[in-house]
Amino acid sequence: MLFAQVFKVLLILLLTRRWEPARMLETGGMPSSHSAFVVALSTGVALTQGLGSPLFAACAVFSMIVMYDATGVRRSSGLQARLINELLEELRTVVRENFAPRPLRVLLGHTYLEVAVGILLGVLAGFVAFRWIP
Repeated sequence: MLFAQVFKVLLILLLTRRWEPARMLETGGMPSSHSAFVVALSTGVALTQGLGSPLFAACAVFSMIVMYDATGVRRSSGLQARLINELLEELRTVVRENFAPRPLRVLLGHTYLEVAVGILLGVLAGFVAFRWIP
């Protein structure tokens, strides 16, 4: 998860030339650190316990729930927050009297691509941890 969050900040630096270390503490964006974390867990359990173990099955189901939530419910919440922020901005231009509600956070969920990259990072992290950590 830490590797994915650091990767997120480095990707922002590479693409936008802006250093935003605070993004390491935020949810959403590329890649999905939640997906990387749960897939690394599942990969580690698969490598130590086997693909046929009940523990791997539980980890795999847990991983799927987390990733489904990231692309479904949390993503929808982020899209709704973006729309509400736009509506509030339009309302602010009409009202003009100390109307300044705080904008809602819009980076809540993930696209399928962000989750897919998180999955790849998670598998890689699981293999690295299995190989180099006793």
